[in-house]
Amino acid sequence: MQPDPTASAHETPALPAGRPAAEILTELKALRTADAPTRGGRTFAYVYDAGREGLDELAAEAYAAYATVNGLDPTVFPSVARLENDLVGAAAALLGAPPGAQGTFTSGGTESILLAVKTARDHARSTRGVTDPQLVLPSTAHAAFHKAAVYLGLEPVVVPVDPVTYKANPTAMAAAITPRTALVVASAPSYAHGVIDPVARIAEAAAEHEVLCHVDACIGGWLLPYLRRAGRTVEPFDFSLPGVTSISVDLHKYGYADKGASVVLYRNAELRRHQYFAHAGWPGYPVVNPTVQGTKSAGLPAQAWAVLQHIGEDGYTALAARVAQASDHLLEGLRTTPDVHILGEPEAGLVAFTVLTSATPDRPSGTPDLSLLLHLADEMRVRGWYLQPQLSFDGLPPNLHLTLTPATVDRVEALLTDLPEALTTARTLPPATADPALTDLAATLDPDTLTPEDVAGILAFAGLGEGGGLPERMAPVLFLLDALPGRLKERLLTEFVGSVFQLRTP
Repeated sequence: MQPDPTASAHETPALPAGRPAAEILTELKALRTADAPTRGGRTFAYVYDAGREGLDELAAEAYAAYATVNGLDPTVFPSVARLENDLVGAAAALLGAPPGAQGTFTSGGTESILLAVKTARDHARSTRGVTDPQLVLPSTAHAAFHKAAVYLGLEPVVVPVDPVTYKANPTAMAAAITPRTALVVASAPSYAHGVIDPVARIAEAAAEHEVLCHVDACIGGWLLPYLRRAGRTVEPFDFSLPGVTSISVDLHKYGYADKGASVVLYRNAELRRHQYFAHAGWPGYPVVNPTVQGTKSAGLPAQAWAVLQHIGEDGYTALAARVAQASDHLLEGLRTTPDVHILGEPEAGLVAFTVLTSATPDRPSGTPDLSLLLHLADEMRVRGWYLQPQLSFDGLPPNLHLTLTPATVDRVEALLTDLPEALTTARTLPPATADPALTDLAATLDPDTLTPEDVAGILAFAGLGEGGGLPERMAPVLFLLDALPGRLKERLLTEFVGSVFQLRTP
Protein backbone atom coordinates (compact mmCIF):
# COMPACT_ATOMS: atom_id res chain seq x y z
CA MET A 1 0.00 0.00 0.00
CA GLN A 2 1.43 3.36 -1.03
CA PRO A 3 1.63 6.02 1.73
CA ASP A 4 -0.75 8.94 1.44
CA PRO A 5 1.43 11.96 0.49
CA THR A 6 -1.02 14.29 2.21
CA ALA A 7 -1.14 12.37 5.47
CA SER A 8 1.42 14.53 7.28
CA ALA A 9 -0.54 17.65 6.41
CA HIS A 10 -3.77 16.13 7.69
CA GLU A 11 -2.08 15.05 10.91
CA THR A 12 -1.22 18.64 11.81
CA PRO A 13 -4.17 20.03 13.77
CA ALA A 14 -5.52 23.34 12.55
CA LEU A 15 -7.13 24.16 15.88
CA PRO A 16 -6.95 23.08 19.50
CA ALA A 17 -9.26 20.32 20.67
CA GLY A 18 -11.52 22.96 22.18
CA ARG A 19 -11.21 25.50 24.96
CA PRO A 20 -13.55 26.85 27.63
CA ALA A 21 -15.42 30.03 26.69
CA ALA A 22 -14.14 31.92 29.74
CA GLU A 23 -10.53 31.13 28.85
CA ILE A 24 -11.01 32.33 25.28
CA LEU A 25 -12.62 35.61 26.33
CA THR A 26 -9.83 36.20 28.84
CA GLU A 27 -7.25 35.79 26.09
CA LEU A 28 -9.10 38.17 23.79
CA LYS A 29 -9.19 40.80 26.52
CA ALA A 30 -5.48 40.30 27.12
CA LEU A 31 -4.72 40.77 23.42
CA ARG A 32 -6.49 44.13 23.51
CA THR A 33 -4.15 45.48 26.17
CA ALA A 34 -1.48 46.12 23.52
CA ASP A 35 -3.86 48.25 21.43
CA ALA A 36 -4.41 51.98 21.62
CA PRO A 37 -7.46 52.75 23.76
CA THR A 38 -10.65 53.39 21.82
CA ARG A 39 -12.45 55.14 24.64
CA GLY A 40 -11.40 57.96 26.92
CA GLY A 41 -10.26 60.65 24.48
CA ARG A 42 -6.47 60.16 24.18
CA THR A 43 -6.36 58.42 20.78
CA PHE A 44 -6.77 61.27 18.29
CA ALA A 45 -7.16 59.13 15.16
CA TYR A 46 -9.25 56.17 14.03
CA VAL A 47 -11.58 56.53 17.02
CA TYR A 48 -14.98 58.26 17.17
CA ASP A 49 -16.22 58.26 20.74
CA ALA A 50 -19.52 59.84 21.68
CA GLY A 51 -18.57 59.61 25.35
CA ARG A 52 -22.10 58.44 26.23
CA GLU A 53 -22.78 55.80 28.83
CA GLY A 54 -24.42 52.64 27.58
CA LEU A 55 -23.93 53.28 23.86
CA ASP A 56 -21.39 50.48 23.37
CA GLU A 57 -23.63 48.04 25.20
CA LEU A 58 -26.64 49.03 23.08
CA ALA A 59 -24.69 48.55 19.85
CA ALA A 60 -23.39 45.17 21.00
CA GLU A 61 -26.83 43.91 21.93
CA ALA A 62 -28.35 45.13 18.67
CA TYR A 63 -25.58 43.45 16.70
CA ALA A 64 -26.05 40.20 18.61
CA ALA A 65 -29.78 40.24 17.83
CA TYR A 66 -28.99 40.25 14.09
CA ALA A 67 -25.57 38.57 13.96
CA THR A 68 -26.91 35.39 12.36
CA VAL A 69 -29.20 37.16 9.88
CA ASN A 70 -27.82 37.16 6.31
CA GLY A 71 -28.18 40.54 4.67
CA LEU A 72 -27.75 38.99 1.22
CA ASP A 73 -31.45 38.45 0.55
CA PRO A 74 -34.06 40.85 2.00
CA THR A 75 -36.86 38.73 0.54
CA VAL A 76 -35.95 36.04 3.07
CA PHE A 77 -35.10 38.48 5.85
CA PRO A 78 -37.39 41.48 5.25
CA SER A 79 -36.31 43.17 8.49
CA VAL A 80 -32.96 43.84 6.83
CA ALA A 81 -34.64 46.00 4.20
CA ARG A 82 -36.53 47.87 6.92
CA LEU A 83 -33.31 48.66 8.80
CA GLU A 84 -31.46 49.75 5.67
CA ASN A 85 -34.34 51.88 4.41
CA ASP A 86 -34.49 53.67 7.74
CA LEU A 87 -30.74 54.32 7.75
CA VAL A 88 -30.62 55.50 4.14
CA GLY A 89 -33.74 57.59 4.66
CA ALA A 90 -32.23 59.34 7.67
CA ALA A 91 -29.03 60.13 5.74
CA ALA A 92 -31.02 61.37 2.75
CA ALA A 93 -33.14 63.67 4.91
CA LEU A 94 -30.08 65.00 6.71
CA LEU A 95 -28.25 65.75 3.44
CA GLY A 96 -31.10 67.46 1.60
CA ALA A 97 -31.82 64.68 -0.87
CA PRO A 98 -34.65 65.43 -3.32
CA PRO A 99 -37.69 63.20 -3.84
CA GLY A 100 -36.62 60.09 -5.72
CA ALA A 101 -33.16 59.93 -4.18
CA GLN A 102 -31.89 56.46 -3.35
CA GLY A 103 -28.99 54.93 -1.49
CA THR A 104 -27.38 51.85 0.01
CA PHE A 105 -25.93 50.82 3.35
CA THR A 106 -22.29 49.73 3.00
CA SER A 107 -19.45 48.41 5.13
CA GLY A 108 -17.57 51.72 5.27
CA GLY A 109 -16.36 54.78 3.43
CA THR A 110 -14.07 52.84 1.11
CA GLU A 111 -16.92 50.64 -0.12
CA SER A 112 -19.21 53.65 -0.49
CA ILE A 113 -16.55 55.38 -2.60
CA LEU A 114 -15.90 52.25 -4.69
CA LEU A 115 -19.61 52.01 -5.46
CA ALA A 116 -19.89 55.70 -6.34
CA VAL A 117 -16.94 55.41 -8.73
CA LYS A 118 -18.37 52.25 -10.30
CA THR A 119 -21.68 54.02 -10.76
CA ALA A 120 -19.98 56.97 -12.45
CA ARG A 121 -17.89 54.71 -14.70
CA ASP A 122 -20.87 52.70 -15.88
CA HIS A 123 -23.03 55.82 -16.25
CA ALA A 124 -20.39 57.48 -18.44
CA ARG A 125 -20.14 54.35 -20.54
CA SER A 126 -23.88 53.95 -21.06
CA THR A 127 -24.84 57.60 -21.54
CA ARG A 128 -21.76 59.05 -23.27
CA GLY A 129 -19.93 56.03 -24.62
CA VAL A 130 -16.83 56.68 -22.50
CA THR A 131 -14.60 53.60 -22.62
CA ASP A 132 -11.41 55.07 -21.07
CA PRO A 133 -12.84 57.05 -18.12
CA GLN A 134 -11.06 59.57 -15.95
CA LEU A 135 -11.59 60.56 -12.33
CA VAL A 136 -10.88 64.23 -11.52
CA LEU A 137 -9.61 64.59 -7.95
CA PRO A 138 -8.10 67.28 -5.77
CA SER A 139 -4.74 66.10 -4.44
CA THR A 140 -6.28 65.90 -0.96
CA ALA A 141 -9.02 63.45 -1.99
CA HIS A 142 -9.02 60.29 0.08
CA ALA A 143 -6.79 57.42 -1.04
CA ALA A 144 -9.93 55.30 -1.47
CA PHE A 145 -10.58 57.10 -4.77
CA HIS A 146 -7.19 55.98 -6.06
CA LYS A 147 -7.98 52.47 -4.84
CA ALA A 148 -11.27 52.59 -6.75
CA ALA A 149 -9.47 53.83 -9.86
CA VAL A 150 -7.06 50.87 -9.70
CA TYR A 151 -9.80 48.33 -9.05
CA LEU A 152 -12.20 49.71 -11.65
CA GLY A 153 -9.88 50.84 -14.43
CA LEU A 154 -10.18 54.63 -14.32
CA GLU A 155 -7.37 57.12 -14.80
CA PRO A 156 -7.04 59.51 -11.84
CA VAL A 157 -6.44 63.13 -12.84
CA VAL A 158 -4.99 64.78 -9.73
CA VAL A 159 -5.37 68.55 -9.37
CA PRO A 160 -3.16 70.41 -6.84
CA VAL A 161 -4.97 72.22 -4.04
CA ASP A 162 -4.45 75.78 -2.86
CA PRO A 163 -1.16 75.74 -0.89
CA VAL A 164 -2.48 78.19 1.72
CA THR A 165 -6.05 77.03 2.34
CA TYR A 166 -5.49 73.38 1.38
CA LYS A 167 -8.85 73.47 -0.40
CA ALA A 168 -9.49 72.24 -3.92
CA ASN A 169 -9.03 74.88 -6.61
CA PRO A 170 -12.39 75.00 -8.44
CA THR A 171 -10.96 76.77 -11.51
CA ALA A 172 -8.24 74.15 -11.90
CA MET A 173 -10.75 71.36 -11.25
CA ALA A 174 -13.02 72.70 -14.00
CA ALA A 175 -10.08 72.97 -16.40
CA ALA A 176 -9.22 69.30 -15.76
CA ILE A 177 -12.63 68.05 -16.96
CA THR A 178 -12.50 66.41 -20.39
CA PRO A 179 -14.89 64.32 -22.52
CA ARG A 180 -13.37 61.29 -20.75
CA THR A 181 -14.29 62.51 -17.24
CA ALA A 182 -16.69 60.16 -15.50
CA LEU A 183 -16.67 61.77 -12.06
CA VAL A 184 -15.49 64.93 -10.31
CA VAL A 185 -14.80 64.72 -6.57
CA ALA A 186 -14.95 67.19 -3.69
CA SER A 187 -14.41 66.60 0.04
CA ALA A 188 -16.48 67.82 2.99
CA PRO A 189 -14.07 67.86 4.67
CA SER A 190 -10.80 66.41 3.38
CA TYR A 191 -9.29 63.95 5.81
CA ALA A 192 -5.74 65.30 5.73
CA HIS A 193 -6.49 68.88 6.84
CA GLY A 194 -10.14 68.97 7.89
CA VAL A 195 -11.08 71.76 5.45
CA ILE A 196 -14.16 71.79 3.23
CA ASP A 197 -13.63 72.13 -0.50
CA PRO A 198 -15.65 74.77 -2.41
CA VAL A 199 -18.26 72.17 -3.29
CA ALA A 200 -20.73 74.60 -4.87
CA ARG A 201 -18.30 75.79 -7.54
CA ILE A 202 -16.92 72.31 -8.23
CA ALA A 203 -20.40 70.81 -8.56
CA GLU A 204 -21.48 73.69 -10.82
CA ALA A 205 -18.50 73.08 -13.13
CA ALA A 206 -19.29 69.37 -13.27
CA ALA A 207 -22.92 70.08 -14.12
CA GLU A 208 -21.91 72.49 -16.90
CA HIS A 209 -19.93 69.64 -18.47
CA GLU A 210 -22.78 67.15 -17.80
CA VAL A 211 -20.47 65.11 -15.57
CA LEU A 212 -21.35 63.49 -12.24
CA CYS A 213 -20.04 65.04 -9.01
CA HIS A 214 -19.43 63.04 -5.83
CA VAL A 215 -19.02 64.65 -2.42
CA ASP A 216 -16.91 62.62 -0.03
CA ALA A 217 -18.68 63.50 3.20
CA CYS A 218 -17.64 60.28 4.92
CA ILE A 219 -16.35 62.35 7.83
CA GLY A 220 -18.52 65.44 7.71
CA GLY A 221 -21.82 64.14 6.39
CA TRP A 222 -23.20 63.26 9.80
CA LEU A 223 -21.51 66.13 11.63
CA LEU A 224 -21.82 69.25 9.48
CA PRO A 225 -25.65 69.38 9.41
CA TYR A 226 -25.74 69.10 13.20
CA LEU A 227 -23.03 71.73 13.57
CA ARG A 228 -25.31 73.99 11.53
CA ARG A 229 -28.21 73.08 13.80
CA ALA A 230 -26.01 73.92 16.80
CA GLY A 231 -25.48 77.44 15.43
CA ARG A 232 -22.28 77.10 13.40
CA THR A 233 -21.99 78.48 9.87
CA VAL A 234 -21.63 75.66 7.34
CA GLU A 235 -21.54 76.35 3.63
CA PRO A 236 -23.79 74.13 1.45
CA PHE A 237 -22.10 70.91 0.42
CA ASP A 238 -24.96 68.44 -0.05
CA PHE A 239 -27.88 67.75 -2.41
CA SER A 240 -29.10 71.31 -1.96
CA LEU A 241 -26.51 71.99 -4.67
CA PRO A 242 -28.01 70.85 -7.99
CA GLY A 243 -24.70 69.62 -9.39
CA VAL A 244 -24.08 67.13 -6.56
CA THR A 245 -25.11 63.70 -7.81
CA SER A 246 -23.83 61.40 -5.05
CA ILE A 247 -22.60 61.62 -1.46
CA SER A 248 -20.89 59.17 0.89
CA VAL A 249 -21.40 59.48 4.66
CA ASP A 250 -20.02 57.19 7.35
CA LEU A 251 -22.25 56.33 10.28
CA HIS A 252 -19.30 54.84 12.17
CA LYS A 253 -17.62 58.23 12.36
CA TYR A 254 -19.72 61.08 13.72
CA GLY A 255 -22.81 58.87 13.79
CA TYR A 256 -20.94 56.94 16.52
CA ALA A 257 -22.07 53.52 15.26
CA ASP A 258 -19.59 50.64 15.43
CA LYS A 259 -17.36 49.83 12.43
CA GLY A 260 -18.34 49.37 9.69
CA ALA A 261 -21.37 51.37 8.75
CA SER A 262 -21.68 53.83 5.87
CA VAL A 263 -24.22 55.04 3.35
CA VAL A 264 -23.81 56.05 -0.29
CA LEU A 265 -26.59 58.25 -1.68
CA TYR A 266 -27.59 59.11 -5.26
CA ARG A 267 -29.75 61.90 -6.56
CA ASN A 268 -32.08 59.39 -8.28
CA ALA A 269 -32.75 55.69 -8.75
CA GLU A 270 -31.41 55.69 -12.31
CA LEU A 271 -27.94 56.50 -10.99
CA ARG A 272 -28.09 53.89 -8.25
CA ARG A 273 -28.98 51.23 -10.79
CA HIS A 274 -25.45 51.45 -12.19
CA GLN A 275 -24.10 50.48 -8.76
CA TYR A 276 -25.79 47.07 -8.75
CA PHE A 277 -24.33 43.78 -9.93
CA ALA A 278 -26.79 41.22 -11.32
CA HIS A 279 -26.04 37.81 -12.79
CA ALA A 280 -28.38 35.06 -13.96
CA GLY A 281 -25.87 33.18 -16.13
CA TRP A 282 -25.14 30.30 -13.81
CA PRO A 283 -27.16 27.35 -12.46
CA GLY A 284 -27.53 28.73 -8.96
CA TYR A 285 -29.94 31.34 -7.63
CA PRO A 286 -30.19 34.62 -9.57
CA VAL A 287 -27.72 37.06 -7.97
CA VAL A 288 -28.40 40.75 -7.38
CA ASN A 289 -25.85 42.50 -5.18
CA PRO A 290 -26.23 46.21 -4.35
CA THR A 291 -22.74 46.25 -2.77
CA VAL A 292 -19.33 44.65 -3.23
CA GLN A 293 -20.23 42.14 -0.56
CA GLY A 294 -22.71 39.36 -1.11
CA THR A 295 -23.24 37.55 2.15
CA LYS A 296 -23.00 39.96 5.09
CA SER A 297 -24.23 40.05 8.63
CA ALA A 298 -27.28 42.17 9.32
CA GLY A 299 -25.71 42.90 12.68
CA LEU A 300 -23.94 45.94 11.23
CA PRO A 301 -27.04 47.82 10.04
CA ALA A 302 -28.87 46.70 13.19
CA GLN A 303 -26.31 48.25 15.54
CA ALA A 304 -26.13 51.42 13.44
CA TRP A 305 -29.93 51.67 13.44
CA ALA A 306 -30.04 51.24 17.22
CA VAL A 307 -27.40 53.92 17.84
CA LEU A 308 -29.07 56.47 15.53
CA GLN A 309 -32.49 55.83 17.05
CA HIS A 310 -31.10 56.16 20.58
CA ILE A 311 -29.13 59.37 20.12
CA GLY A 312 -31.74 61.14 17.98
CA GLU A 313 -31.84 64.67 16.57
CA ASP A 314 -31.32 66.57 19.81
CA GLY A 315 -28.62 64.16 20.92
CA TYR A 316 -26.61 64.58 17.73
CA THR A 317 -26.98 68.35 17.93
CA ALA A 318 -25.60 68.32 21.47
CA LEU A 319 -22.74 66.02 20.47
CA ALA A 320 -21.86 68.26 17.52
CA ALA A 321 -21.75 71.24 19.86
CA ARG A 322 -19.28 69.34 22.04
CA VAL A 323 -17.08 68.62 19.02
CA ALA A 324 -17.16 72.32 18.15
CA GLN A 325 -16.28 73.21 21.74
CA ALA A 326 -13.32 70.81 21.70
CA SER A 327 -12.18 72.20 18.36
CA ASP A 328 -12.39 75.83 19.53
CA HIS A 329 -10.40 75.06 22.67
CA LEU A 330 -7.75 73.08 20.80
CA LEU A 331 -7.30 75.66 18.04
CA GLU A 332 -6.99 78.48 20.54
CA GLY A 333 -4.35 76.55 22.46
CA LEU A 334 -2.39 75.57 19.37
CA ARG A 335 -2.33 79.16 18.11
CA THR A 336 -0.67 80.28 21.33
CA THR A 337 1.93 77.48 21.32
CA PRO A 338 5.24 78.79 19.94
CA ASP A 339 6.31 77.42 16.54
CA VAL A 340 3.05 75.50 16.07
CA HIS A 341 1.22 76.32 12.85
CA ILE A 342 -2.33 75.15 12.05
CA LEU A 343 -2.88 74.14 8.43
CA GLY A 344 -5.84 75.88 6.82
CA GLU A 345 -9.06 76.65 8.68
CA PRO A 346 -10.41 73.39 10.10
CA GLU A 347 -14.21 73.23 10.06
CA ALA A 348 -15.36 69.72 10.86
CA GLY A 349 -13.72 68.02 13.80
CA LEU A 350 -10.33 67.39 12.20
CA VAL A 351 -7.23 69.49 12.86
CA ALA A 352 -3.76 69.30 11.31
CA PHE A 353 -0.77 71.28 12.53
CA THR A 354 2.91 71.40 11.75
CA VAL A 355 5.91 72.59 13.76
CA LEU A 356 8.11 75.35 12.40
CA THR A 357 11.81 75.93 12.92
CA SER A 358 12.73 78.47 15.58
CA ALA A 359 14.42 81.62 14.37
CA THR A 360 18.23 81.57 14.35
CA PRO A 361 20.71 83.84 12.54
CA ASP A 362 21.35 81.21 9.87
CA ARG A 363 17.91 79.61 9.72
CA PRO A 364 14.80 81.76 9.37
CA SER A 365 11.62 80.70 11.09
CA GLY A 366 8.61 79.52 9.18
CA THR A 367 9.99 76.29 7.73
CA PRO A 368 8.28 73.03 8.75
CA ASP A 369 10.69 70.95 10.82
CA LEU A 370 10.00 67.30 9.97
CA SER A 371 12.45 65.87 12.48
CA LEU A 372 11.06 67.95 15.34
CA LEU A 373 7.48 67.13 14.32
CA LEU A 374 8.13 63.38 14.35
CA HIS A 375 10.01 63.53 17.65
CA LEU A 376 7.03 65.44 19.03
CA ALA A 377 4.68 62.65 17.95
CA ASP A 378 6.89 60.12 19.75
CA GLU A 379 7.08 62.25 22.88
CA MET A 380 3.31 62.69 22.97
CA ARG A 381 2.91 58.93 22.61
CA VAL A 382 5.22 58.44 25.61
CA ARG A 383 2.77 60.64 27.51
CA GLY A 384 -0.20 58.51 26.44
CA TRP A 385 -1.44 60.50 23.42
CA TYR A 386 -1.70 59.26 19.85
CA LEU A 387 -1.46 62.06 17.26
CA GLN A 388 -1.34 60.76 13.70
CA PRO A 389 1.79 61.73 11.70
CA GLN A 390 1.20 62.69 8.06
CA LEU A 391 4.22 63.00 5.79
CA SER A 392 4.94 65.77 3.28
CA PHE A 393 3.35 65.51 -0.17
CA ASP A 394 3.70 67.55 -3.33
CA GLY A 395 4.75 70.72 -1.51
CA LEU A 396 2.23 70.27 1.33
CA PRO A 397 3.95 70.19 4.73
CA PRO A 398 4.20 67.21 7.08
CA ASN A 399 1.89 67.50 10.05
CA LEU A 400 0.21 65.87 13.00
CA HIS A 401 -3.46 65.05 12.50
CA LEU A 402 -6.06 65.05 15.28
CA THR A 403 -9.63 63.78 15.25
CA LEU A 404 -11.86 65.50 17.80
CA THR A 405 -14.90 63.81 19.32
CA PRO A 406 -17.26 64.59 22.21
CA ALA A 407 -15.07 62.43 24.46
CA THR A 408 -12.07 64.69 23.82
CA VAL A 409 -13.68 67.85 25.21
CA ASP A 410 -12.46 67.08 28.72
CA ARG A 411 -9.03 65.96 27.44
CA VAL A 412 -8.01 68.95 25.34
CA GLU A 413 -6.66 70.96 28.28
CA ALA A 414 -4.45 68.07 29.36
CA LEU A 415 -3.19 67.65 25.80
CA LEU A 416 -2.38 71.35 25.55
CA THR A 417 -0.47 71.09 28.84
CA ASP A 418 1.57 68.12 27.65
CA LEU A 419 2.24 69.46 24.15
CA PRO A 420 4.72 72.27 25.04
CA GLU A 421 6.54 69.97 27.45
CA ALA A 422 6.81 67.27 24.78
CA LEU A 423 7.99 69.88 22.28
CA THR A 424 10.69 71.07 24.67
CA THR A 425 11.91 67.50 25.12
CA ALA A 426 11.77 66.87 21.36
CA ARG A 427 14.08 69.84 20.78
CA THR A 428 16.77 68.20 22.93
CA LEU A 429 16.85 65.03 20.83
CA PRO A 430 19.33 64.46 18.00
CA PRO A 431 17.71 65.34 14.68
CA ALA A 432 16.24 62.42 12.77
CA THR A 433 18.17 61.93 9.55
CA ALA A 434 18.10 59.85 6.41
CA ASP A 435 21.34 58.33 5.13
CA PRO A 436 22.17 60.36 1.99
CA ALA A 437 23.67 57.28 0.34
CA LEU A 438 20.42 55.39 0.85
CA THR A 439 18.22 58.20 -0.43
CA ASP A 440 20.48 58.62 -3.49
CA LEU A 441 20.27 54.88 -4.12
CA ALA A 442 16.49 54.92 -3.61
CA ALA A 443 16.11 57.47 -6.40
CA THR A 444 17.58 54.91 -8.83
CA LEU A 445 15.54 51.88 -7.73
CA ASP A 446 12.61 50.46 -9.66
CA PRO A 447 10.08 49.27 -7.07
CA ASP A 448 8.69 46.71 -9.52
CA THR A 449 12.01 44.91 -9.98
CA LEU A 450 13.19 44.81 -6.36
CA THR A 451 13.73 41.31 -5.04
CA PRO A 452 12.34 40.21 -1.66
CA GLU A 453 15.93 40.32 -0.37
CA ASP A 454 16.31 43.91 -1.57
CA VAL A 455 13.12 44.95 0.16
CA ALA A 456 14.04 43.12 3.37
CA GLY A 457 17.37 44.92 3.45
CA ILE A 458 15.81 48.34 3.03
CA LEU A 459 13.14 47.60 5.65
CA ALA A 460 15.79 46.43 8.10
CA PHE A 461 17.78 49.60 7.50
CA ALA A 462 14.62 51.62 8.12
CA GLY A 463 14.05 49.84 11.42
CA LEU A 464 11.13 47.73 10.19
CA GLY A 465 12.72 44.33 10.59
CA GLU A 466 11.59 40.75 10.30
CA GLY A 467 8.43 39.81 12.15
CA GLY A 468 6.61 43.09 11.60
CA GLY A 469 7.62 44.60 14.91
CA LEU A 470 7.74 48.36 15.31
CA PRO A 471 10.57 50.28 16.96
CA GLU A 472 9.73 52.15 20.14
CA ARG A 473 10.29 55.48 18.41
CA MET A 474 8.98 56.03 14.90
CA ALA A 475 10.70 59.34 14.11
CA PRO A 476 13.75 57.81 12.33
CA VAL A 477 11.55 55.43 10.32
CA LEU A 478 9.07 58.09 9.23
CA PHE A 479 11.84 60.56 8.41
CA LEU A 480 13.37 58.03 6.03
CA LEU A 481 10.00 57.22 4.48
CA ASP A 482 9.37 60.91 3.90
CA ALA A 483 12.59 61.11 1.87
CA LEU A 484 11.80 58.14 -0.38
CA PRO A 485 10.06 58.35 -3.78
CA GLY A 486 6.33 57.65 -3.61
CA ARG A 487 6.27 54.34 -5.47
CA LEU A 488 9.18 52.95 -3.48
CA LYS A 489 7.46 54.08 -0.29
CA GLU A 490 4.33 52.20 -1.36
CA ARG A 491 6.30 49.03 -2.12
CA LEU A 492 8.09 49.09 1.23
CA LEU A 493 4.92 49.72 3.18
CA THR A 494 3.16 46.92 1.30
CA GLU A 495 5.94 44.50 2.22
CA PHE A 496 5.95 45.70 5.83
CA VAL A 497 2.22 45.24 6.27
CA GLY A 498 2.57 41.85 4.62
CA SER A 499 5.14 40.95 7.26
CA VAL A 500 2.66 41.87 10.00
CA PHE A 501 0.12 39.35 8.70
CA GLN A 502 2.06 36.07 8.90
CA LEU A 503 0.84 32.53 9.47
CA ARG A 504 1.16 31.37 13.07
CA THR A 505 1.85 27.76 13.93
CA PRO A 506 -1.05 26.32 15.95
